[in-house]
Amino acid sequence: MKPLQRHAAAHSFYHLGQREMTNCACAGLACFAARADRQRRWQTAICQSPTVYCLGKCYESPSDGEHDMRPYIGAHARHTVLLGNVLAGGVRDLATYRERGGGAAFARTQTTTPNELVSMVQDSGLRGRGGAGFPAGIKWQSVANEPAPSKYLVVNADEGDPGAFSDRFLLEDDPFRVIEAAAIAAYAVGARRGYIYLRKEYPHAAQVLLGALEQARAAAWPDPSFELELVVGQGGYVCGEETSLLNALERRRPEVRLRPPQITRRGLFGAPTLVHNVETLCAVPWIVTHGAAAYADLGFSRSRGTKLLSLNSLFRRPGLYEVEFGITLADVVGQLGQGLRRGKLKGLMVGGPLAGLVPPEHLSTRLGYEEMQAIECTVGHGGVIAFADDTRIIEIMAEVLRFGARESCGKCTPCHFGTPLLVAMSDAAAAGAPIDASCYQRLIDALAQTSLCGHGRGLAEFVLSVQRHYREELRTWFG
Repeated sequence: MKPLQRHAAAHSFYHLGQREMTNCACAGLACFAARADRQRRWQTAICQSPTVYCLGKCYESPSDGEHDMRPYIGAHARHTVLLGNVLAGGVRDLATYRERGGGAAFARTQTTTPNELVSMVQDSGLRGRGGAGFPAGIKWQSVANEPAPSKYLVVNADEGDPGAFSDRFLLEDDPFRVIEAAAIAAYAVGARRGYIYLRKEYPHAAQVLLGALEQARAAAWPDPSFELELVVGQGGYVCGEETSLLNALERRRPEVRLRPPQITRRGLFGAPTLVHNVETLCAVPWIVTHGAAAYADLGFSRSRGTKLLSLNSLFRRPGLYEVEFGITLADVVGQLGQGLRRGKLKGLMVGGPLAGLVPPEHLSTRLGYEEMQAIECTVGHGGVIAFADDTRIIEIMAEVLRFGARESCGKCTPCHFGTPLLVAMSDAAAAGAPIDASCYQRLIDALAQTSLCGHGRGLAEFVLSVQRHYREELRTWFG
């Protein structure tokens, strides 16, 4: 038996290494948006403490590694698919989890063929909750179809998007659901080994997961033939990209891999691999228990089921919410968040720093993959960061680009060298200095056209989206 937990191999690439998380200050975008609330404390912490993106405490920003409090948690859907145990205060004991119905989904798979499970996920309409919204059933089918002697299941728990903390609470409050969901997916695609890759910024989640894995192993639950191991990362946003994550698991530098081949054919250690983030997998036990049709009945359009949204501290009621797709962004702001605590809404960042910025005039947009794409934004991971009118658009652009420059893996020249130049130009513009707008635009175009992965392309798409939505305000700097 291999150990239940290990750490990713140390490379100069990683930000954290053996650093403890207790004395870190958060430099994430949610804390940046809320910096005026504790300006002096935030500036002092950023200058004097090691900084990270992000601690998953966006509901209490600006935050650091010392303080934490439980956020408001609510469900606003016809059926609670994901947050049942979280709403109950958390279930970290296997016996309690099973008393509450946990394990029934995996037990049902023992009278269901792998092909039937794959078809069930396809019929449910479940799409990946990590970013692109790719249909989960297609991934399952691709891995299941591969005639390989070994296959792998990887749980992507590297929730690195500043503003998101949904996976954190699923991991800390409902770890056995993650384990059960992983076992179901592994059975469906024929994987006998699995890994949970967890970001180091979540030390409490690591403790909870390790305890849950030990309990599950002692009880030979849910499937003793499926080996699941916890791997703790060393800091690096790009590890959330699935090919970089696989490199990290292989103790290699976490750079993006060229595709094809797709990882469903040649993934971890060269074998077919199924990668899902935590939220995606956690929907699987409910689908197996209640059926594909019941899940597909939730949501709207081509976005089925429910979605977790993390609301930052600028809302009057920040917290974690489970909603059905189809809710308007206006209702997210007004009904869930109950408006902003101060100022007027400048823009809404939904789904991470590479997801564009929704201006107030587009708040009638309904939450859905295609609907958000139509306004050049995304659902992404579901982190919702409100920016008030005390933050200028050029400052937001500079901060997103600063994040992008720091987190670049360095493989692409436009991303590695171009993004720092964009940061410098954006900072200069924010300070009132003249900049070469045509040079700025050429760098953005290079990022969009030549980046190997979504990091560089996403930075370019963010800037282009903001330029279109906030044209008048940006005229001051770009003409």
